[in-house]
Amino acid sequence: MTHESYLSAWQQSQELAESMQPLIGKLYRNQGIETCVYGRPLLNASTIDILKAHRVVRRHEGHVLSVEQSFPVLKAISELELAPATVDLGKLTVHYWATHNDESGLADFLQTELAPALAEGTSSQVSDVVLYGFGRIGRLLARLMIERAGNGNGLRLRAIVVRGSSDDLEKRASLLRRDSVHGPFNGSIEIDKENNAIIANGTYIQIIYANSPEEIDYTQYGINNALVVDNTGKWRDEAGLGLHLKAKGAAKVLLTAPGKGDIKNIVFGVNDDMILPEDRIMSAASCTTNAITPVLKAVHDAYGVKNGHVETVHSYTNDQNLIDNYHKGDRRGRSAALNMVLTSTGAASAVAKALPELKGKLTGNSIRVPTPNVSMAVINLNLNKATTVEELNDYLRQVALDSPLHNQIDFSTSSELVSTDMVGSRFAGIVDSLATIVDGDRAVLYVWYDNEFGYSCQVVRVMQKMAGINLMDLPAL
Repeated sequence: MTHESYLSAWQQSQELAESMQPLIGKLYRNQGIETCVYGRPLLNASTIDILKAHRVVRRHEGHVLSVEQSFPVLKAISELELAPATVDLGKLTVHYWATHNDESGLADFLQTELAPALAEGTSSQVSDVVLYGFGRIGRLLARLMIERAGNGNGLRLRAIVVRGSSDDLEKRASLLRRDSVHGPFNGSIEIDKENNAIIANGTYIQIIYANSPEEIDYTQYGINNALVVDNTGKWRDEAGLGLHLKAKGAAKVLLTAPGKGDIKNIVFGVNDDMILPEDRIMSAASCTTNAITPVLKAVHDAYGVKNGHVETVHSYTNDQNLIDNYHKGDRRGRSAALNMVLTSTGAASAVAKALPELKGKLTGNSIRVPTPNVSMAVINLNLNKATTVEELNDYLRQVALDSPLHNQIDFSTSSELVSTDMVGSRFAGIVDSLATIVDGDRAVLYVWYDNEFGYSCQVVRVMQKMAGINLMDLPAL
């Protein structure tokens, strides 16, 4: 190809990607259909992001998926009447063109592959959500809910509860608008000072100032049977979290931290079948537990885990001091920005709450490092049977592509991967396949995770299930 032909081909692909954007938007707004390419979301994606998502297919199929192939499939999907679902355009396209030479059989193919969504009726069920606390996780949950506002989403962000007074409304809005790690908010944010509210991309969010959960009357803001998501970590047992249920208009509580006592700790994709309609208080466990448990389940299912150790190399958090100062925890009083800080983690033992088969088999520790986001788990395992690097990686690649854990586990083959490359990842964990070590029945896996955004995506999945929202995932595995 000549220089001009490369440029011409790129521009043609860009033009098709631009043509895909309105179809993707209308599918979501009108029918609640979220489209993705091998797990990479296309909703609100730029043309370049759409093209990059197509290139990810090479990792699994050995070749790049072209928009010339996927565009007619997307166009045909947009002409169908579907119930709310997540539709992987990439998988449909690869499957179709592997068995067809032209578009003549596309309609029949989609009728078969998308049959469950064609048979289901549309649902208008909407659940009110209140974010109690507006720190790192609270703001990312707000972003995720705002970007998914629309028909079929089922979760409606109605209010955010913070301490303080209405004098800080502009500052609260500014923290949502700008983020040093995750970048600017994708859209428009306004404030309504008179009514203490933030309007983000048309979503009206009431800001409620309160010092304790039970003193709030959500019903006075038109909020009823709300799911309250506690991002403060202040209360982690049933008695403390139960205070939320004393507030008028609150129906259920989800904690974005490990729960204590008999509270169910949910890692979506692993034990979300434990979520029952009558459950009123739940925990979404920790970011590290969410990152390692899906990978551990996958490995245990195929090879069996005798025992192991998990070492997390974790970005610093707000719990640590910027400069040396008193801290009740060991070592955490030393400057987070200047030191690697050895500390404890309960994530390894917490795995057993989601995966009881591994109870007592894992130990764990953590090293906090001077980075603001993205962490890594080094999982050292003794297996029940021997394997090889190639066999284990091939298995994990397949799990990431075609298994019930495909939304939790991502798989990388890049030799140049570093932590900032994972900022914004929507997966619970990313297996760094080139770092995998296997020696007979001993294996070491390196799993990256965006301990803020990837975890928040897991939290949203738990929220949806608690609200009774079960979106179909198509094509079916």
